[in-house]
This record gives sequence, C-alpha cells and structure tokens, in this order.
Amino acid sequence: MSRAFIKEDVDLPERSGRKRSASGLPPGATNYITARGAKRLRDQLQKLRAANAVSERVTELEQILASVHVVDPPDGPSNSVTFGATVTVKDKKGATETFTIVGVEELFFERTAVSWISPLGKALLAADMGDWIKLDDRRSAKIVKIVQDKRPPKTQSAH
Repeated sequence: MSRAFIKEDVDLPERSGRKRSASGLPPGATNYITARGAKRLRDQLQKLRAANAVSERVTELEQILASVHVVDPPDGPSNSVTFGATVTVKDKKGATETFTIVGVEELFFERTAVSWISPLGKALLAADMGDWIKLDDRRSAKIVKIVQDKRPPKTQSAH
C-alpha cells in the first residue's frame, strides 16, 4: 500500500484528538529552520532576557528553539532547490518572482519567505533549475535562478 493512503495522513489532527503545534505544524512533523532563522530567534530571546522581560514571548521563543531542527545548507553549488534557498521564477509573460524556502517559525523574517510545508514550498523543493512549477495563482513559471543559503563561517575557539 502506498504511504500516501494511510489513515493518519487523512485525519485532521483536531479530528483525531491530536493537537497542532503553536507553529501550525501537524503532530510529529519536524520543525525545520534555517541557521539564520535560528540565529534571529536566539537574538530575540537574548534581547528579551537582557531586558529582564518576563513575557509569553520569552516562553514561546524557548519552546520554539527547543523544538527546531536546523537544516545546514549544501556544501557546494547545486542545480536543485534546497531548504533555505532563494529561488527566482519567470512566468510565460516574463514576470519574475522570488521566494525563499524557510521553516514556519521564520516566515515573518523575510518578505519573500514561503514555508517548506506550503504547496508552493513543496513544489519548489521538488524542482531543479529550468523546471516549470505551478504558482499559488495557478500560473506556470520556470525556475531561472537558485541561490543556496550560505553556510555560516566556522568560528575558531580561543584557548
């Protein structure tokens, strides 16, 4: 039997008695995030702690950071779209759009952000340079540029 047809995937979490996470991920889904997204969340938390803030946001950030799985960018150039990549597409009329594939916890950081679990994010992640994909408005667009997320520089520890 195909994995696509198992009952768990069909039941909405709320109907099956399972709760969605605060981020909107279904139960059991991995909470992927880019390294830059994780850094931004850690920086927010550090600023709130430095200001001795006692708020729901501090608790929320702690819970988010405890749940995320940081996805490292690929080691070298790739013609495939990967998590964290910024992808430019061009439709048949020549209009271009740019999307950056990120985790649900970092959607608000970038204007061009699209979640990896959204239909568009999934279509992009399954594509390579030159492939045609369907955009949310049903237009077809060709992938014309892929800029991979950059690896953070290695830090040297001082002894």
